[in-house]
Amino acid sequence: MNLISFSLIFTGVMLNAAAQILMKAGTNAIGHFEFSVANILPIGWKLATEWHIITALFCYGISVVVWILALSRVPVSIAFPMLSMAYVVNAIAAWYLLGEAFNPTKLVGMGVIIFGVIIISRA
Repeated sequence: MNLISFSLIFTGVMLNAAAQILMKAGTNAIGHFEFSVANILPIGWKLATEWHIITALFCYGISVVVWILALSRVPVSIAFPMLSMAYVVNAIAAWYLLGEAFNPTKLVGMGVIIFGVIIISRA
C-alpha cells in the first residue's frame, strides 16, 4: 500500500471517529430524550440545530468521499478491516474527551483489533 492509499484510509478512519465523538457530544448537550409523537418536532429541531451533530454529519459526508477514493486504490478486503481502527481511536477519544471509562478489558480488545489489522494489512 502506498502513502496516498494509506493516507486516504487513515483520513477516512479519523473522520469516522471524529463523527462518532461529535455525535455523542451532541447528544450529551441535548440530554436524554424519548421519541414520541408529542416531541418529534422539538427533539428533531434540537438535533438538527445542535452544532456537534451538524459537524458530525459533515464529517460523515467528507468521509464517504474519502472512502470512495480509498476504495478506488485498495482492495475492500484490506481497506474495510482497517476501518475497525476507528474503534481504537474512539475508545481513547471517549476516555480523554468525554470522560468515559477505560479499563483493562477495553485495552485487551483494542490490542486484538490492532493485531488483526496488522495481520490483514500484511496479507
